Amino acid sequence: MANLWPRLVYALALILLATNVAADDHKPYIYASPPPPPYVYTSPPPPPYIYKSPPPPPHHESPPPYYYKSPPPPPHHESPPPYYYKSPPPPSPSPPPPYIISPHPLHLHLHLLLTSTSPHHPHLHHLPSIRLQVPTSPITIPTSSLCL
Repeated sequence: MANLWPRLVYALALILLATNVAADDHKPYIYASPPPPPYVYTSPPPPPYIYKSPPPPPHHESPPPYYYKSPPPPPHHESPPPYYYKSPPPPSPSPPPPYIISPHPLHLHLHLLLTSTSPHHPHLHHLPSIRLQVPTSPITIPTSSLCL
């Protein structure tokens, strides 16, 4: 195997030398055909231009002149007579005045009496009282607690 390497190197050097010599000796091929002749246009000339005048414009008739006519007057109509207000007559028996309820301190006393826990106040048992009828139960109010 040791004898193979020097022979392989000599063979490779010989191939490279032969390729280099052959490449220098051979010249490349150059295409040397003659150029084509120039193109010459030989079509016939166009026919001469003949001018044709345009047709005349159509005959335009002007409209008749405008005459102003005023509109007819509006139709005459009568306006209704003016409105006169007539107040209604007063009622024959005049109605009673409205009844106005004003808040009274009695309401506060009633509330205090209704919310007390004792059935009888210790100091009011000897005073005269006013008896009021409420739809659910009767309530007795001493006259000393009323402020009139």
